[in-house]
Amino acid sequence: MRDRNKVRLGTLRMISSEFKRFEVDQRQTPVESDLIAILEKMLKQRKDSLDQFRKAERKDLADVESTEIAVIEEFLPAKFSDGELTELIAKLVEKLNLSGPSDMGAAMKELKSSGDPRIDMGKASQIVKSLLSAK
Repeated sequence: MRDRNKVRLGTLRMISSEFKRFEVDQRQTPVESDLIAILEKMLKQRKDSLDQFRKAERKDLADVESTEIAVIEEFLPAKFSDGELTELIAKLVEKLNLSGPSDMGAAMKELKSSGDPRIDMGKASQIVKSLLSAK
């Protein structure tokens, strides 16, 4: 706040207001998983906006969105690397004894139910598909 970075300050205020909105709407104090879900939702919204601004060639607005994305990502746990995610999914496929592309839904369901916020479900879907189609 002291360095007068208006975009960062605005993003922090937006995050704070989303947390408070959750508290008021749900009538409960948010736990860590709620906070992570809120941040991920905000991140997804910003990425969608960034994509739209780039398509419309609005570099000024795209720069603001990318700065907001960077600030939000500071508060999220680091995602798994591709290697770590592939290893995790390979173990899951072996554990569940999945055999082909028709078992993709079962693998994704298991990954989603694990509730680990470090799993990027988009990348996970691609990896599951490639591992199961190789069988």
